Amino acid sequence: MDALRFLDILGFVVGLAYLWLEYKASIWLWLASVVMPAIDMVLYYKAGLYADFGMAIYYCLAAVYGFAVWRYGARWRKPGQAAPPKSQASWPITHFRRSLVLPTLVVLCALWFLIWWFLAEHTNSTVPITDAFTTALSIVALWALARKYAEQWLLWLVVDAICCLLYVYKGIPFKACIYGIYTVFAVFGYRKWLQLMAQQNAAAAEGGN
Repeated sequence: MDALRFLDILGFVVGLAYLWLEYKASIWLWLASVVMPAIDMVLYYKAGLYADFGMAIYYCLAAVYGFAVWRYGARWRKPGQAAPPKSQASWPITHFRRSLVLPTLVVLCALWFLIWWFLAEHTNSTVPITDAFTTALSIVALWALARKYAEQWLLWLVVDAICCLLYVYKGIPFKACIYGIYTVFAVFGYRKWLQLMAQQNAAAAEGGN
């Protein structure tokens, strides 16, 4: 078994663990968020997916931020904001705020253009447009996950579906397979987080009575 295939399989296994932890809204997903991109850095570099390689570095750094928000976020919660049940991390699940939609779209488009330009001008990437888009959207989606917005699942749904096809094209089938699983699981994950948010709000309402 060559190194690329071994890393592809190992990333698949860790990715499944990450997906389950994210579905359960477990804070330990951030540990997997360090291990998985460390594997992916080597995998993506060998496969010539340079934007994804840079994204893996971002994942490692963002995992630290995400863990801090989820673990210590109660100190930063706004007055009157519902708290999660004790079984979950201290930062509550909420909806993506409408006031953030336009700024987020502007940031997404700017990131997409900049990454596309860099890949086209400074690398030998054969898929600069697609690689840049999934990378830019992943940056936004990971931020939304760190802030614990339920709609982060919808962002990942788009990323995962495109990445599944991209990785088939680039010849890393196990990675393509797990992104296919991610695509389906994103639907269930979104529904699960809506249920968790309803339970959290109900518990907060009971506690306020």
